[in-house]
Amino acid sequence: MNRVEKVTNILIIIIPIMWVLHTLSKNFITDPLFQQFLSNKDQFLMNQSLWILMIRVHILLAVAAIITGPLGVIKRIRLKSLQFHRWNGRIYVLSIILNYIPGFYVSFFATGGWSSTIGFLILNTLWILTTLKGYLFIKKKQIIPHKHWIIRSFFLSFANMTIYVIVTIIHHVVNLSYVTSYTIAVWLSWILNLCLAEIFIKRKMFD
Repeated sequence: MNRVEKVTNILIIIIPIMWVLHTLSKNFITDPLFQQFLSNKDQFLMNQSLWILMIRVHILLAVAAIITGPLGVIKRIRLKSLQFHRWNGRIYVLSIILNYIPGFYVSFFATGGWSSTIGFLILNTLWILTTLKGYLFIKKKQIIPHKHWIIRSFFLSFANMTIYVIVTIIHHVVNLSYVTSYTIAVWLSWILNLCLAEIFIKRKMFD
């Protein structure tokens, strides 16, 4: 294992852990009723309780994907126990499939209106399609395309983190409104993450 691969593997473990801790503490301890997030919304929620339930399910399933994702793409872990890799992969795929419905629901109430909603619907569709393609390829024992599609799915799992970073930069540094910053971030999240995935695939970072 070369130095670049070692650093990459370390980051792929540390960054998800830090993001999961941030997400869980923010949404289930600091602000369990999502008051701060709701204050930034530009539309009225008819059923706030249902939205909170859906966003909680969405977050928890996304956390499951973020935890299992790195364990699936790191070569050393994959080679050490194929049985663990298979069960970890099943949890990863299932968490994303189950997340489509809550993700679909909350998309219609996204900050920024229809521009953000369409961006989220594309993101959610790409996430589940890349995951399913990766799963179907491994069922056919086609390992290379399986890896490539799971890498794309893996990077899309971090779209919410990308949104958070982009909103922070555009809203606080560029000084655009929160709503405009959020809408831009939603679209850039899946575009940039897929571009990053293609770079990793081309350079064979997880082979």
